[in-house]
Amino acid sequence: MTASQFRKIVLSLPETEERSHMNHPDFRVAGKIFATLGYPDKTRAMVKLSPEDQHNFSKDYPEAFIPVKGTWGRRGATSVYLKSVNREALTKAIQSAWRNIAPKRLQNQKS
Repeated sequence: MTASQFRKIVLSLPETEERSHMNHPDFRVAGKIFATLGYPDKTRAMVKLSPEDQHNFSKDYPEAFIPVKGTWGRRGATSVYLKSVNREALTKAIQSAWRNIAPKRLQNQKS
């Protein structure tokens, strides 16, 4: 998976916009961040999962999904190793992160 492919998947979701936060791209719906790219380095991205989803993705794809250290990680922030993740797993994780943040009115548009 490349950064460009990650970006394309994220931006395909309704009302998602790309901004910048702390010198790296972030992706938001309704003004709230649900994914970032290139942090802490260019080999990774981050998706903001529920703690349950984080546990499941980390268990099912341990080479690709790793909880972020500290409080952010305990709240679901999950590092994604782009070279190790397959498209299907990444798409599911991104959609999950988006659903956790998106207003209910948008959630019916994408499941």
